[in-house]
Amino acid sequence: MENHKDRLPVRNSLSARIKTGARSAGKEIAFFLKWVMISMIVGLAAGFAGTAFSYGLKFANHTIAAHPALMFGLPVAGVLIVWLYHITGRANDKGTDQILLSVQTGERVSIIVAPLIVLSTILTHLFGGSAGREGAALQMGGSIASGIGKLFRLDKREMQLIAMCGMSAGFAALFGTPVAAAVFALEVAGVGVIGYPAFAPCVIAGLTASRLATVLGVEAEHFTILSVPALTPGSLCKVLILSALCAGVSILLCVAMHTVSDLMKKYFKNPYLRAAAGGAIIILLTLILRTNDYLGAGMDVILQSFNGSARPEAFLLKILFTAITLGSGFKGGEIVPSFFIGSVFGCVFGNLLGFSPSLCAAVGMLAVFCGATNSPFTALLIGLELCGTSGVQALPYFLLAAAVSFTLSGDFSLYHNQVFLFPKDEAAYIAPKGEFDSEQGFWVDTSSHLESHS
Repeated sequence: MENHKDRLPVRNSLSARIKTGARSAGKEIAFFLKWVMISMIVGLAAGFAGTAFSYGLKFANHTIAAHPALMFGLPVAGVLIVWLYHITGRANDKGTDQILLSVQTGERVSIIVAPLIVLSTILTHLFGGSAGREGAALQMGGSIASGIGKLFRLDKREMQLIAMCGMSAGFAALFGTPVAAAVFALEVAGVGVIGYPAFAPCVIAGLTASRLATVLGVEAEHFTILSVPALTPGSLCKVLILSALCAGVSILLCVAMHTVSDLMKKYFKNPYLRAAAGGAIIILLTLILRTNDYLGAGMDVILQSFNGSARPEAFLLKILFTAITLGSGFKGGEIVPSFFIGSVFGCVFGNLLGFSPSLCAAVGMLAVFCGATNSPFTALLIGLELCGTSGVQALPYFLLAAAVSFTLSGDFSLYHNQVFLFPKDEAAYIAPKGEFDSEQGFWVDTSSHLESHS
């Protein structure tokens, strides 16, 4: 007779499940109520901080646009950022990787990270550094959540959960995409496995932060796809090809980010000199190219690509500018630059093939993001939340783009601490640890019990 341990068993009888459910109901309700309270507190705190951050970035971007000569102060801003991290004992700060480590291990993140990353990112944008903001929002949210977790004296497993809440809340407050933010926090730390117990807390934290930021005047980003072609074998083939190419672009972005960072550290061992040199290189490149398109986040260029206009070399130059900026010690995020890179690449592809450049810009935006972060469901939701009704019409194309880019981008990632728990190229089921408890009706992890008696 086949042993029940050799296959995935189904739940036990209805009466057993009712008995189990009654026994665990109190525990589940207590867990839910506890995390509703904690996640709302995290959402409120991150919402207020995200709102202040958003207004600071708005001021910085408007100021550099009105006074382009501020760009010449970029080396000084870089030195100041390095000094700030040095005097606060964060000279070896790992950025977003530190937040991912907190999710994976429950390690606490210093509360000083939040004001540091906010101020440093604003300085980077004020003087024209090529960086985004969502990576900074993840660090801000994770740091705030860690501080709240310390106040509540949460254990390591609970610290992992609250770190995800902070990531969700920070992302949602700054970008206005609470659905994508909640899923991103679940997806990004471990590729292949989603921690569903954190789903409700992340949703509540993200919705709370996003709603508070909206009430306080933060405007969510929105893009419109001008035309969505009918779904045909031909149109699907074109999107499939574009998505495969975007997977290659995402790999190029990841390699460039890590390689430039390593080269800057190799040739400029002093962090102050490294930041000054990086700022000087950005200034020189801007003067040579005679355009400010590659400074800051580049939201205007993304909007242009959705309107069907993009330069063929723009995606390569944005990769270069962003890699130099972040690799030399400036702060910010990689997500909006990935939107820039993907949208202009997609727009150029669409113009070459005569196939809806606006749709291709949207597909390219989410496909490069997906390949670089290994977050397919987040990419799909970002397309829907940022593009509204036109995004719903393009849903089949978005779904195909996320699937193709995720698969073909391999094990490349923007983040060193992102772990691959389930290989992309293996048709395998991840078996649960431990043994199946027929009375409770689910798998029980017995590894700690076995270790204690070994």
